[in-house]
Amino acid sequence: MRLDKWLWVARFFKTRSLASESIDAGKVSVNGVRAKRAREVGAGDEISFTRGREPFRLTVVAIAPNRGPAVSAQRLYRESEESVAARAALNEARRVAPEPASGRRGRPTKQDRRQIQRFRAS
Repeated sequence: MRLDKWLWVARFFKTRSLASESIDAGKVSVNGVRAKRAREVGAGDEISFTRGREPFRLTVVAIAPNRGPAVSAQRLYRESEESVAARAALNEARRVAPEPASGRRGRPTKQDRRQIQRFRAS
């Protein structure tokens, strides 16, 4: 099965096009080698990629002909312990130190603008 299709069937990407874009950007490697989207994937292959900031390192366990429910998609791969730990650490860091602008919604209010001006002036 093609790599882009397997990533879509295993539900790592919402569309096959997004999987293809990630592969073309060089974010996906199979068995330690940067892969192309038409590369054939089989059981036992190790796939590593990043989705956003989250790193994944998987071993292909099975191939499914069609995209199915999430429960059956999880049976297609086995994720490495390091990958799970790295993503857990990222999620914890994100929870402890949220984005600086995450509290802002839309344009700054008059009070916010004055506060920004005072900060820039000092």
